[in-house]
Amino acid sequence: MAGIIPRHKIKGVDFCGSSYYHYIIRSDLGCFMRSTDFSAGSDLSIYDLHPACQNGDHYLADVDDQFYIIKGTSYRRVTDLSAGYESEVYTLHPNCQGGDHYLAAFDSFYIIFQEKGTYRRTSDLSQDLNSEEFPLHPNHRDGLYYWGLRDHFCFLKPVSEWGVEYCKGDDFQKDSSVGVYSVDPDVLNFMPGGLSITIGPTYRNWKNIQTVINDSSTPVTWQNKITKKVGYNREMMSQITKNWKINTQGKISCGKLACLIARKQFSFTPVFFGYSSVNVEKEIWNEEMVVEEQLSFELKPKEHLYMWQCELGLGSEPVLFCRDLKITNQSNPH
Repeated sequence: MAGIIPRHKIKGVDFCGSSYYHYIIRSDLGCFMRSTDFSAGSDLSIYDLHPACQNGDHYLADVDDQFYIIKGTSYRRVTDLSAGYESEVYTLHPNCQGGDHYLAAFDSFYIIFQEKGTYRRTSDLSQDLNSEEFPLHPNHRDGLYYWGLRDHFCFLKPVSEWGVEYCKGDDFQKDSSVGVYSVDPDVLNFMPGGLSITIGPTYRNWKNIQTVINDSSTPVTWQNKITKKVGYNREMMSQITKNWKINTQGKISCGKLACLIARKQFSFTPVFFGYSSVNVEKEIWNEEMVVEEQLSFELKPKEHLYMWQCELGLGSEPVLFCRDLKITNQSNPH
């Protein structure tokens, strides 16, 4: 199953928007994406996410390009997610706590309560000034992420037969869709779970790299060097970030960022992809190379031994050639 991981399933990941820009916050990668248009994939820039701005429960931005990071019952306002300076911390008013999504638009703050099917509008998150609560139109309730622009709200829809789309509207109470837009593949690559859509679902495959046969009627000792690939597929990984402008002050390269995104993709739970999650933290994500390994073992008369190497991939493309080997006396690795 392919799909985008919902906001509530992955901490520190959210969407937000200001007057001109759309943002995707990825605390799990330590960076964020900024774009002028998610549908066209315009002006895709990647920036460092300051440690003080990571792991928020929710992120939103206003028309003055100020960012609000909610953690628990308080929020922090900053002018630069990369620097974290000029920050102020406020208590979140009790009426403004516990929302499923937060955004700013139309010179107000909006809090989405999906299960209740309502939203709250207020002019101040700490004092809950000029606040009202309204029913949320059913067509606006199934968003995976919500974000605001100057005079519109947007929400990301679940994956359908039309792929990944987001809606833009101007009234939460009405089916007031201004438009439905497809998300550009280069933007999808940065979304949590996006690689399952642009490239394909994750897979794990045990590849037979050598078979040893003892045709004799006596035991024999087999001793030899085998060669195998180890590391990540650099050519394939470079396609993920080819249209991104990296503005991370040397802290992260395109290649390293692509590896981080792929590692996260493999670690997502099987509920989303129908595939057992893989612990890739112990694997060495160096560029692919060929290595030799010396092996020695005894074969019984007429015995066949099969050597298998684990390969992780996306769609039909191998991504990581793992270090460990498995040796069996059956013509399958299980």
